[in-house]
Amino acid sequence: MEVIILPTAEEASQVAARLVARQMREKPASVLGLATGSTPCNLYAELARMHSAKGLDFSNVTTFNLDEYIGLDPAHPASYHRFMDENFFAHVNIPRERIHIPDGLARDVPAYCDAYEKAIHDAGGIDLQILGLGSDGHLGFNEPGSSLASRTRIKTLTERTRNDNARFFTGGQEVPHHVITMGLGTIIESRMCLLLAFGKAKAQAVAATVEGPVTASVPGSLLQFHPRAKVLLDAEAASSLTRAEYYKWVYQNKPTWQIDL
Repeated sequence: MEVIILPTAEEASQVAARLVARQMREKPASVLGLATGSTPCNLYAELARMHSAKGLDFSNVTTFNLDEYIGLDPAHPASYHRFMDENFFAHVNIPRERIHIPDGLARDVPAYCDAYEKAIHDAGGIDLQILGLGSDGHLGFNEPGSSLASRTRIKTLTERTRNDNARFFTGGQEVPHHVITMGLGTIIESRMCLLLAFGKAKAQAVAATVEGPVTASVPGSLLQFHPRAKVLLDAEAASSLTRAEYYKWVYQNKPTWQIDL
């Protein structure tokens, strides 16, 4: 696990965008795993800027989103279909047939989840997975206690997660209790994972993920086992790390041949 600490979320997001762009340059037909929520917004904006200003080409890219609320129509203002269209897909040239987002209206959820796993497999697996971190350490919607070997499935959200996400629902709309999410076993099979976490509210979850024991109680800690996991943080999110100064020193003093941006 490589921990990259930068002063601001904007700077960390720019580094993340350069890593995604490098992946696409090296493999134009990359399979990207995508996250939603406020954390990756700056990353998606920077990728869109690279597309319009520098010609970063997404035409051969395939994407799989981590999750979606069960019961929300794709047109619902809080759906992740809507989020991805507004924040990313409308601004780059990924063909619609290459975009995969879990169907929150699937009638047979277990069968749908099996089909989603098969689609990832048939695409060759995920080359680079973008992740956010919940304030309780969850990845995707894999709440604390989720099996470390879990696959795409239905999950029941904790009240903490529902409260954290309530800001995306307006006019008295209730946050759904259930979601479809990629499992931890699915996520860990990605060839590279980029975990982004910003703000003081994420500091304890970051510390438990990076420096705590690997445990289902902190799903993000599973990334300690990943051979190519990069954790990108702003100063506030890194504020509870005991080895923060060492992580900064390592990043600032890489040998030239190891610099990968």
